[in-house]
This record gives sequence, structure tokens and C-alpha cells, in this order.
Amino acid sequence: NYIKIYSGSFIIAQLIFDKLDDIGINPILKDDNQTGLTAVMVDDYQSLIEVYVHKDEEERAIPIVEDIISRTTAVKE
Repeated sequence: NYIKIYSGSFIIAQLIFDKLDDIGINPILKDDNQTGLTAVMVDDYQSLIEVYVHKDEEERAIPIVEDIISRTTAVKE
């Protein structure tokens, strides 16, 4: 009963996770490339990270994701 609301860089996923957590939404981060505890290098964060929320929280979460993506996209330009 979870919905993927974001797939992308680790840094953006962490920003989304933190903001959702701040407002009482319990997101789940999923990284298929990590299989246990390992030493992490900067290059390790190039894989896609997925952020999921419970379907009941999707409506509240989407505007947060859109805001963060729009702000980080504006910084790149």
C-alpha cells in the first residue's frame, strides 16, 4: 500500500525524506544497489534512490516533492 513519489539522486531523496518526516509523514527510502552495510564513497550516490509513502499520505507528500524538485532545478539553471 505504498506509492513511489520520487526516484532520483540520493541528496534530493534525503531532502524529501527529511521534509516529509518533519511534517509527520513516514517515508521509506529504497536503494536497490545497496545490499548491506558498506563503506560509502561519493560515487556510490549516483544510483537512483526511491522514496515511498503510504497511499493515504500521498496527497500531502506530492506538493512537498514538487517544491523541493522545483527549487533544486532552479539552482542548477
